[in-house]
Amino acid sequence: MKTSTGDDQRQKETPSPSPSPKQYAVVKHLTQNIQPNISSELQLLLLTFSTGIQDATTVPDYHCFSSNQTGNTIFLCLGLVLPHLNGDVFVTANIGISLGLFLGAGWVTGQLSHIIGPRKRWWLFLCNFIQTCLVFAAAAVQYIHGTEIQGPQALSVIGLLALAAGSQVVQSRSLAMTEISTAMATAAWVDLLIDSKILAYHNRPRSRRVAFLLALVLGGFVGAFIYREVGSGTALAVSGAGKFIATVMYLFATAEKDCDEDSVV
Repeated sequence: MKTSTGDDQRQKETPSPSPSPKQYAVVKHLTQNIQPNISSELQLLLLTFSTGIQDATTVPDYHCFSSNQTGNTIFLCLGLVLPHLNGDVFVTANIGISLGLFLGAGWVTGQLSHIIGPRKRWWLFLCNFIQTCLVFAAAAVQYIHGTEIQGPQALSVIGLLALAAGSQVVQSRSLAMTEISTAMATAAWVDLLIDSKILAYHNRPRSRRVAFLLALVLGGFVGAFIYREVGSGTALAVSGAGKFIATVMYLFATAEKDCDEDSVV
C-alpha cells in the first residue's frame, strides 16, 4: 500500500494564498469608521426628507405614524382609555405594531452598534440597505394590494416602515449629530427656540436643527403632494429611492483618520 505521507506534508507546507492588495484595500475601506462631517449631515437630511414622505402617507392611510412615535404613544393611550374612537381617530392595532416594531428595531440596531462599532462603513451601509429594502417592500404591498385602513395588508406596510424607521433613528446618535434625529421634531423645535446663540453667524447645532426641520417639512409637503396626485405607493417608492441614495453615499463617505496617522508629527 502506497503512503501519502509525503504528499500530505507538502500540502501542509504549501502556504495559503494571501489576500491581494485590491482585496485588502476593499476590506480596509469597508471596515473604516465614517467621519461625521457635512457629507454625513446631508445623508441624515436626506433620510429626514424620506421620513417626512412616509409619515405624510401613513397618517391618512392608516391613522398612525410610521416614524413619529410621540404621536403614536398618545394615540395608544387614547386607544386604551377611549376604545370607541378606534377606527375613526386612530387604529389601535396599527399604532401598536408601529410603536412595538420601531422600538424593537432601534434596540437591536443600537445594541449591535455597540458591539460592531456604530460608525463602521459596512455596518452603516448594511443597515441602510436593509431599511431601503423594507421601504420598497412596503411600497410593493401597496401597489399589489392597495390600501386598507385595517387588516393584514395595513399591518404589513406599517410594520415594514416602522422597522426601517426604528433602525434609522439610531444613526444620528452613531454619527454624533443628535440635532438631526431624522424623525422627531419636538426636541429640535424646543432646542432651537431656547438656543442662546440662535442669531449667531457661526452656530453649527442651530444650523443643523434648522436644516432638519426644513427637510422634514419639505418631505411632508412632497409626500402629501405625491399622495394626492398618484397615491401612497408611489410616495413610498420615492422615499425608498431617497434612502437608497443615502445608502450608496456611505460607500464614498470620508473615513476617520487612523490613530497612527493622527500621531504623526
